[in-house]
Amino acid sequence: MPAIAAGARARQAAFYWHLGDLRAINDFDEDFHALHPKASIAEYLSTAWIDFERNQLDPFGSMPVFLSIGNHETIPPKTREEFVLTFADWLGGAVVREQRMKDDVHDHKLRSYYHWTMDGVDFISLDNATPEQFDAAQLRWLTQVLRNDQRDDSIRALVVGMHEALPESLARGHSMNDSPSADAAGLQVYGQLLEVRKSKPVYALASHSHFVMENIFDTPYWHEHGGVLPGWIVGTAGAVRYALPPDAGRAKFARTHVYGYLSATVSPPGVDKANPIHFEFQEVTEGAVAADIVDRFGADLVHRCYQENAQN
Repeated sequence: MPAIAAGARARQAAFYWHLGDLRAINDFDEDFHALHPKASIAEYLSTAWIDFERNQLDPFGSMPVFLSIGNHETIPPKTREEFVLTFADWLGGAVVREQRMKDDVHDHKLRSYYHWTMDGVDFISLDNATPEQFDAAQLRWLTQVLRNDQRDDSIRALVVGMHEALPESLARGHSMNDSPSADAAGLQVYGQLLEVRKSKPVYALASHSHFVMENIFDTPYWHEHGGVLPGWIVGTAGAVRYALPPDAGRAKFARTHVYGYLSATVSPPGVDKANPIHFEFQEVTEGAVAADIVDRFGADLVHRCYQENAQN
């Protein structure tokens, strides 16, 4: 993550958006263990998110960081409620709070889902970290946000980000398809996004699978059920890397055993109206890890992270 932060800063990114799974929680993170080799599991659980803030958020400096919730944020003893309280400064920052007040001047409640607008683009961060999401309240909220975006001439595109990919993607084996309730709600949301796409460009991002893949909804199902939304999975910020799914050959771009982040370039207003946002994967190689980070965590750990942190 420090190397990703350095890359984002070098590209003068307007912000960084983290799509969930901040720390492992079900076991020690290797970088945490390297710094605290004698820590008990109780000590780890009580400080894991503080460690995330210090070692993964602080490197971004003054760059705004937006956080989405992942399934690892709900592994006991962690809860969605603790996530909202712990990261209230990120979930309720000035930009998000201003947008919430614009939507409803009486809405003062922090949530694990929210949105903000920038340069005519509405960035919508959803919560599908657990099978019962999207719940009725979140769906009502999203319906209203989408309705407002369709009516607002200043909104020229939507980017919808979440942890698990919407159903029937090329990575359906590790997505909202895993739960019948999540599958049904995800299909509903995908259908709503297709409706918006009739008038404005819509892009859908996810991270739950630990590889990078472009055009994830180019599947027979979506060709037969309404259409293909532009979509990416980018789960390459440090977790154990997964093998690509069987249908990865259909993807426009697919790689695993890599680390990196997705950059987005937004065209000026009036330019490329049909596709105003262009995404590109930025790989972060072992050589990009700063010397002070290597010294802090140890060259052996950094090298092992790049060479061995992968499933077959």
